[in-house]
Amino acid sequence: MFPLNQWYVAGFVWELKERPLARVLLNNPIVMFATEDGGVAALEDRCCHRAVPLSCGTLEEGGIRCGYHGLKFAASGQCIEVPGQGKIPGKARVRAFPAAIRNQVVWIWFGKDAESPPDCEPPEVPAHENPVYSWKGGAFHYKAPYQLIHDNLLDLSHVGYLHGRTIGGNAKVHMEAPTIVTQDGDKVRVVRWMKNSQPPATYSAAWPFKGSIDRWQEIDFHLTYLQIFTGAVEPGEYALDDPQRGGFHMRGFHGITPETETTTHYFWTMASSAHPDQPDNAETVYRQTEQTFEEDRVLIETQYSNMKQFGSGPMIDIHVDAGANRARRVVASHVAAQAAAAGAVG
Repeated sequence: MFPLNQWYVAGFVWELKERPLARVLLNNPIVMFATEDGGVAALEDRCCHRAVPLSCGTLEEGGIRCGYHGLKFAASGQCIEVPGQGKIPGKARVRAFPAAIRNQVVWIWFGKDAESPPDCEPPEVPAHENPVYSWKGGAFHYKAPYQLIHDNLLDLSHVGYLHGRTIGGNAKVHMEAPTIVTQDGDKVRVVRWMKNSQPPATYSAAWPFKGSIDRWQEIDFHLTYLQIFTGAVEPGEYALDDPQRGGFHMRGFHGITPETETTTHYFWTMASSAHPDQPDNAETVYRQTEQTFEEDRVLIETQYSNMKQFGSGPMIDIHVDAGANRARRVVASHVAAQAAAAGAVG
């Protein structure tokens, strides 16, 4: 059901505190914890002794101790201590998932099988390390399949209708915005321009725009995450395809990680630039972004509930669906190839 041999977002470094962090990711119950070398460990959340979740245990130097009978496990998944017993059974270990931290994002590698090691580094989130931006993030839990979130993020024409109090603007302008959709391998890119448009509430609150604005939306879809670059400048101040353009920038990171076939973890951050006259806009941008994404969550969960109620009735496509449809084809291609490979092995 999910593309494998991929890095998926599992959380953020600030969530790795004194206690174990438990999450179900791609139907796998996993416990995560920080290691002494500044890294992260990710283990199957099941003690191999009596199947108690390791996340019910405690963190100690060198690993995690089960809260039932005290077996201690290293970051490798190997049991390194059985209280009251000198010999440790050779099979006393749990599955360890490759995990890494990059730009304060926690990533876990899900291979096609337990022996499939990562073949690349975790993705980079450049905005998290760029001093031009201030950023902050959070997480939502969706009672909906992950590809509905892909659809939502790849079609920003909806913001004029759904997000009028934050990043919306004129709905007609959004629906009629010139849109270019391209694809490079598994990456789908959607670019939209809205020249001489009304600044939405979030933009006006964060930047001293005096009138209309030239606005852009650049969406880059990858199999397990999206990066979305939006912003605006004074009309005619910069070409909207100028990579060095100034103005107000919002760089969003969106880690879309399935929990199960019908539930999803949505990990997000928003990085924004600041005007010299409004240098303290980061909290405003964060709060309005959080409000925006909560509106998305409510709508998508309602959408999925309605889809279940009506069953597999036909749905039509319109012009704004081009990016989402391409992304769905990319996912379907990976899942089909995995199924074919599994069938060949079987």
